Amino acid sequence: MSSGSQQRQASLRRTTTETDITLSFTIDGEGMSNIQTGVPFMDHMLDLFAKHGLFDLEVKAKGDIEIDAHHTVEDVGICLGQALKEALGDKQGIKRYGQALVPMDESLAQVAIDLSNRPHLEFRAQFPQAQVGRFDTELVHEFLWKLALEARMNLHVILHYGSNTHHMIEAIFKALGRALDEATRLDPRVKGIPSTKGML
Repeated sequence: MSSGSQQRQASLRRTTTETDITLSFTIDGEGMSNIQTGVPFMDHMLDLFAKHGLFDLEVKAKGDIEIDAHHTVEDVGICLGQALKEALGDKQGIKRYGQALVPMDESLAQVAIDLSNRPHLEFRAQFPQAQVGRFDTELVHEFLWKLALEARMNLHVILHYGSNTHHMIEAIFKALGRALDEATRLDPRVKGIPSTKGML
């Protein structure tokens, strides 16, 4: 693993009996991504997340997708959360909070983030379909919960409305990228840690 205060970046590898994942994440990137999880819909969502968050993200995952995509999606969320936490370092000078309201055609999603070191996911979203293609839509919650847990962030996801399941999930991932971009942004007015406790 590697990270630093000059370049907010982390790389890691996680190997279990179910998955083998290599991931590299750069906070101050250009929105470049190379995603190969073996789960095409997840690849698409992570591409959107990186593009709209202006993060550089590389993911290569091999999982037991012959069973289903659950382990792969869950473990990618774990790895991304761990990489985000490491890349943030001591969090000096960050804005800490971020939010985004993103429309996608008929759908509207809102994401609010606090990089608080207190993991929590509030997920207010229901999808009209159980699957998009071969992707189980319940895995959106699984991914976001593991991301919030491992990054130790407070993550609120509200799907205000929508009718097309693909559009609804796409709006969530775009909003996630934009909200996290804001929360991780360095603000020259912030001196030290943005908390009255003196730590996050």
